[in-house]
Amino acid sequence: MQRIVVLNPKGGSGKTTIAINLASYLASRRHTPVLMDFDPQGSTLRWVRKRRPAQAPIHVIAAFEKDTRTTRAFQLRVPDAATHVIVDTPAALDPNQLPEMTRHADKILVPVLPSDIDIHACSRCIRDLLLVAKIPREENRIGVIANRIRRNTLTYQALIRFLHTLGIPIVATIRDSQNYVRGAELGMGVHEMKSYVAQEDVAQWVPLVEWLGRPAGAAPTPPGASSQDAGRAVGDGEPVEGGGGSQAVRTASEALVSA
Repeated sequence: MQRIVVLNPKGGSGKTTIAINLASYLASRRHTPVLMDFDPQGSTLRWVRKRRPAQAPIHVIAAFEKDTRTTRAFQLRVPDAATHVIVDTPAALDPNQLPEMTRHADKILVPVLPSDIDIHACSRCIRDLLLVAKIPREENRIGVIANRIRRNTLTYQALIRFLHTLGIPIVATIRDSQNYVRGAELGMGVHEMKSYVAQEDVAQWVPLVEWLGRPAGAAPTPPGASSQDAGRAVGDGEPVEGGGGSQAVRTASEALVSA
C-alpha cells in the first residue's frame, strides 16, 4: 500500500484538487484508493459523496472529525483492500505537526501557485519538511507540483526559476483549467471525463504518475526536468508525443501499479 501526502500549509494551493483527481485516476484504473480528509472544510468528503453509484468507488475517511466514542486509531483505520492512501492535509498546518503528518509517507506532493506569496510559502514548507520533518532530500520522496499555471506569463517564469533553486523535482505542471472546477462540482476527476474534453489535462499527469511509481531512494529527477520536458508540449496545447493524453497516462501507470 502506498501512502501519498498532499501538503502545503498555505491555503488555496490546490491540495484538494490534486488529492481527489489522483484518487479518481487510481479508482478508474481498478485500484482501491482511500482519501483521508484532514481539512476541516471537508471538501474531499463532499466530493466523494457527490459521486454516482456507476463511478469507480473511492473510500473516504473524515479524519478532521473527532469521535469521542471510538479511539483515534480506529477512526483512521484503512480498509485491508486499500492499495493507496491519499492524505489531504489542512491549511495552516504547524511545522511541529509535520513529522506526524508525514510519518510513513512514501511520497509527499507540494502544490504551489504562481504568485509571490505562494512561492515564499512553498519555500518555508520545503524547508520545514527537510529540517523539521527530517525527510532526507536524497530519498526523492518530496515532489513539487506547479499548479494552475498559465504559460508565457511572468509569474509562471518566476515560479519555475524559484523551483529550480530548491533542489526538489517539479513532478507536474498543471494548467489553469475549468475541467478541475467542473469535476469538483460533479464528483469526478479529469481522468473520468471524455477524452476530447480533458485530453490536455490528463496528459499533464504523466510525469506525476511516473514519479509516484519510483521507489524511495531511486535516482531523483533533476529539478524541473519533469515539467520542462514531459509537460512542455501539453502545456502549449500540443499533443503528447506518441499518442493522446489518456494513452500516455495508461502507459505511465504501469510503474504506479507496482508501487
